[in-house]
Amino acid sequence: MHRMPSQIELYEEMSLLSSRMVAAARAGDWDNLIELEHGVTSLRNTLMATPEDSNAPATDVARRRNLIQCILEDDAEVRRHTEPWMEHVRKYLGDSQRRRDVNKAYAPGAGEPAPGGCGA
Repeated sequence: MHRMPSQIELYEEMSLLSSRMVAAARAGDWDNLIELEHGVTSLRNTLMATPEDSNAPATDVARRRNLIQCILEDDAEVRRHTEPWMEHVRKYLGDSQRRRDVNKAYAPGAGEPAPGGCGA
């Protein structure tokens, strides 16, 4: 039978993946970053379904607190790398949409009265 990982093991795995996410973000390896993020999400979902060990030793509580802090710091570092890229993508997509709107508005036949309309 497969045993369920403990909460501390889940946090340790999340921390490992989050540090790998930082490396991927620094390298601009967006595909790997997305894959790693899916792994973190899966671990988080597992963690949420894992009963909290109220009898955990103080060392585990301190370790969990430290791991959460590391994960949050890694998340901030990933955001420092992804937010400028995301802004660039938003701008590009916004410009593309404006370009399509202009092309649609000024395309041949755009704005011509429909047959039988006012100009007929």
